[in-house]
Amino acid sequence: MAERRVTIGWAEGLHARPASVFVKAVTATGVPITIAKPGGKPVNAASMLGLLGLGAQGGEEVVLASDAEGADEALDRLARLVQEGLDELPAAA
Repeated sequence: MAERRVTIGWAEGLHARPASVFVKAVTATGVPITIAKPGGKPVNAASMLGLLGLGAQGGEEVVLASDAEGADEALDRLARLVQEGLDELPAAA
């Protein structure tokens, strides 16, 4: 299982606009990914309701994980998106 621990770079956390950006980015990777607070129950990262249910605030750490093919590249891109508080998924390296 590949995973990335990342600190949320959006000041408002994973709510409203940032959550929408994140869900679209996860969907665009085509890789099934989960997100959780450390020690918490993982939720489907492509689910807006699941994501909002986390209540993840800016500056908090989250864990992105996947065991699917292509997970490392997808997780790297999503980790950068979250950490830097970007408005779109960064290009593949």
